[in-house]
Amino acid sequence: MATRKSPLSLIRQHIRKLHAYVPGEQPRHRRLLKLNTNENPFPPAPEVLEAVRNAVDARLRLYPDPMSREVRGALAAFHGVAPENVVVGNGSDDILAMAIRAFVEPADSAAAQRNPSKGTIQYFDPSYSLYPVLGKIHKGQLRSVPLGDDFALPTVSELKAGGSWDFRAALSFITTPNAPSGRGYRTADLEAICRATRGVVLLDEAYAEFADENAMELATRYPNVLVSRTFSKAYSLCFQRVGYAVGHPELMGALDRIRDSYNVNGLAQVAAVTTLKHHHYYEQNFAVIRGEREKTSAALEKLGFRVYPSQTNFLLVEPPGMPAEQWFQQLREMGIVIRFFKTPGMDRFLRISIGSPSEMKRFMNGIRRILRESLQS
Repeated sequence: MATRKSPLSLIRQHIRKLHAYVPGEQPRHRRLLKLNTNENPFPPAPEVLEAVRNAVDARLRLYPDPMSREVRGALAAFHGVAPENVVVGNGSDDILAMAIRAFVEPADSAAAQRNPSKGTIQYFDPSYSLYPVLGKIHKGQLRSVPLGDDFALPTVSELKAGGSWDFRAALSFITTPNAPSGRGYRTADLEAICRATRGVVLLDEAYAEFADENAMELATRYPNVLVSRTFSKAYSLCFQRVGYAVGHPELMGALDRIRDSYNVNGLAQVAAVTTLKHHHYYEQNFAVIRGEREKTSAALEKLGFRVYPSQTNFLLVEPPGMPAEQWFQQLREMGIVIRFFKTPGMDRFLRISIGSPSEMKRFMNGIRRILRESLQS
């Protein structure tokens, strides 16, 4: 009888070595204050909840529209483009993965061997930690370009002088506003990089609704530029997973050809379309979140925290007095969950999602309590 091989031997070699993306903790205890995954603290518009409830009927046995045509049409009208300029995905992560598969040659392919830039995926560091995971799954050549201590976007001249940016890279990700720092980038500065870069540039605008400006116009002006957005952060639909990209019809057509069939479920499509019909509700929430962000930033600075400027719904801070991980642990013991990154270079920071006014009051009370107890000890 033949000896069976270990199941490990059945897995592709580079997948065996892959480290999966580590999402923020999803605590099961409802009494915990969850300020760690940048979710909107407010529920969807009442009309969205009603539309989703009304859609839970006999149609659940049917497949949803595989082209998400109603969502694409609503998004096209919202952004002033044509439906062929829009592709919808299962969250914006789906869009990122499609872009890699559509535009990047695997590093060991003949095309990438002849021209390494065709197999290159580049991104600034720090930024969204899913980029390298998706790149490694595809066997792309990763190029990480460090940001400065203030997380500022380098100029084209600086990128050329440093030699770190491949202006011919197949795909360049730029998280704008930056995550995890929260720093916003001017459209003019982004445009300079997009204009100088020959490959596809994907501007990942997951937090654009909280920023002073956005770069959506670049997706309509440059044939190599995509802008991705999500309904998760600003529109309270993390549970439904809806993301999208806007760009040139040829690039959108490439994404459309390789996306999974029925990649956006029917209830999510209903929720997304209804959300766009009631945008005024969300604009009010955006204003509250931005106000709480500025209020919390000022309060933390007064208590000795170094707070980095933010154009998102979170703050990146360096805490005083003791290591960031100790702050994280003490807050969690008080029932307050924020984000701590163990990765080198980021382990001195805490990231705090902006919650409702009552949630931020509870958070600040916890911060003050820790400071008082540390002075007494």
